[in-house]
Amino acid sequence: MIHEMRIYTCLPGKLPALQERFETATLAIWSRLGIRPLGFWTTMVGPSSNDLIYFLEWQSLEERQRKWAEFVADPAWKEALARSETSGLIIANIASSILQPTGFFRPFISVEADD
Repeated sequence: MIHEMRIYTCLPGKLPALQERFETATLAIWSRLGIRPLGFWTTMVGPSSNDLIYFLEWQSLEERQRKWAEFVADPAWKEALARSETSGLIIANIASSILQPTGFFRPFISVEADD
C-alpha cells in the first residue's frame, strides 16, 4: 500500500464550496471508480484555515495513475467541477505527496481495560 496526502488551499471564503463539492459529488464518483479516501481534515489551529487535507490509499503507483486519470476524465466529475465554479475558482493551490512508511513505526493497538 502507498498513501497520498493532498492539500487543497482554497481562495478566501471558498472552503465551504469545496467541502460541498466533495460531499455532494466527488465522494460518489470516487466510490464508483474504486478510489479509497482514508479521511479528511481542516485546520483547527495552524497557519491556514483555508486548507482541506485528505489521504488516499493506493495499491500501487500504477493504480493511482490509472484511477486518477479515469477520475479527471469522468463526465460527472467535469460537470461537478464546472457547477461548483460558476461563481469563480475555488482552489488557489493543490499539493500532492506520495508517502511511504518508515521502517521504525508500528501502529499502536488500542486495548480497552476491563472494568
